[in-house]
Amino acid sequence: MKKTIVVQVHRLVRHPLYQRVLRRATRFKVHDEENRAKVGDVVHIMETRPLSKDKRWRLVKILGHQEPPADPSEGEGAEVWRPADKPAAKPIAQVESPAAGQTRQGTG
Repeated sequence: MKKTIVVQVHRLVRHPLYQRVLRRATRFKVHDEENRAKVGDVVHIMETRPLSKDKRWRLVKILGHQEPPADPSEGEGAEVWRPADKPAAKPIAQVESPAAGQTRQGTG
């Protein structure tokens, strides 16, 4: 797509029944006349007349740049999280087995 960028806007919403905060994202196709925006840019957009089937927004200005996350397949410089790096969680309850020689007696 020439002269088009896809802008993703994140927002937090509360679930109506469970009251848990959920992370939602909306994607906008935005017209970029000069192809100035790059991956990771923070941009200002404004609504405009329909420019194509999906494009209803245009780029006003680029506010800043954020580096995209490093690709884990690139070796050096890429940090990869592994479950072993996470400290072990404390158990909430511990199940004990009956001691040797003891049997469980039921009523049935």
